[in-house]
Amino acid sequence: MTTRNALFALVPALLAMPAAAQPVAGVHEFTLDNGMQILVREDHRAPVAVSQVWYRIGSSYEGRGQTGLSHLFEHMMFKGTEAYPEGRFSEIISREGGRENAFTGRDFSAYFEILAADRLPVALELEADRMANLQIDPDALATERDVVLEERRLRTEDRPEGRFGERYAALAHVGTGYAHPIIGWADDIAQFGVEDLERWYAQWYNPANAILVVAGDVDPDAVHALAREHFGDIPARPVPAVHDPEALDPPGERRLVYRDDQARVTQLRMGYGVPSLATASDPADPYALLMIATLLDGGDGARLPETLVRGSGVAAAAGAGYNPMTRLESEFSLYGVPADGDVAAVEAALLEQIERLKDEPVSAEALERARSQLLADHLFQLDSVFYQAMQVGMLETTGAGYEALAEFEDRVRAVSAEDVQAAARRYLRREELTIGILQPADGETRS
Repeated sequence: MTTRNALFALVPALLAMPAAAQPVAGVHEFTLDNGMQILVREDHRAPVAVSQVWYRIGSSYEGRGQTGLSHLFEHMMFKGTEAYPEGRFSEIISREGGRENAFTGRDFSAYFEILAADRLPVALELEADRMANLQIDPDALATERDVVLEERRLRTEDRPEGRFGERYAALAHVGTGYAHPIIGWADDIAQFGVEDLERWYAQWYNPANAILVVAGDVDPDAVHALAREHFGDIPARPVPAVHDPEALDPPGERRLVYRDDQARVTQLRMGYGVPSLATASDPADPYALLMIATLLDGGDGARLPETLVRGSGVAAAAGAGYNPMTRLESEFSLYGVPADGDVAAVEAALLEQIERLKDEPVSAEALERARSQLLADHLFQLDSVFYQAMQVGMLETTGAGYEALAEFEDRVRAVSAEDVQAAARRYLRREELTIGILQPADGETRS
């Protein structure tokens, strides 16, 4: 994700809707007449509220010629309205003792405020105003275009890892919107005009395409009333149909060797195309893949650091990861840094660990250790009110549904050794594998 700062969202009686009877995952759901979805998760431990407005629009929705438009538009959302000119939004939130920012991902754009719970109406008034009344000034656009191009230069074009990452993604996700970077290609960014931004705003920044997530020390019915007051009069518009290109299935093993004269060490990245929570035909499979990632890289006792780093010493670092919260097919990733430059030895060692998962049922002890690690990480993260809102928003915008939050613990507890072995055999196949090697320009790739 990227953020705006390049770091790491009165007529109640007329529009009244019935309150959700029983919350799922501790979440109360409401829908306004204009189609805007309201999701509220109560947490009364501290007098704080997190407000996030999520839009179902991100870089994966962009076609060639549009790349980076979602991220650039995120910058423009802070450029003001007639009621609140540029700078006033942030000034008001700061004056109220709060914080605000935004982030753009492949599948969403989100804007957030963290405030004392009794100041929530301030955040909703400001967000509703820029949902309906944003002004797109040519001079402001020219400035932000340059800001984004500089951000891209510093984070990607001037870094060998950034250059490698873009090339790897283009190969790993060929045929889908995940193949291009969230920040976009420079030639696309440079040519965006006011008309492009106004069209994007009209198409996607629409209550029918938006989700308000509020978490913290709040009353769900009161949040619903506030949402009706501030967002209820914004007219709905048709949301464009999304036609995602189909990825090649299976595309076959792909390999990239990228030599860069600024790279100092050889790095290996490997990824298998796997389902996400939103795309899995069997809803248990993503949890088995999460368990595999934890078995391989869930702390110092996990298989990759234990075997490749401290054991054989073939790798200076090694790891694995899987993000199940994606709108399209996801990736199960592996990485390694050779201890002595022998990238072929690291590749072979990583593949050996994958084959071991297929051939040998994981022991009950290792499975329980990984399960405990996975659940502990999840529960620790849920201790944050902001993270609770993030989970709800990401699950909903990627198509998994916020209800998955309530299922997480039971799904993880249900994963068996047989499920792990079956998922490894089904998804971690060479036909679904992309291999990328970042190599110093004067180095040799041993094979």
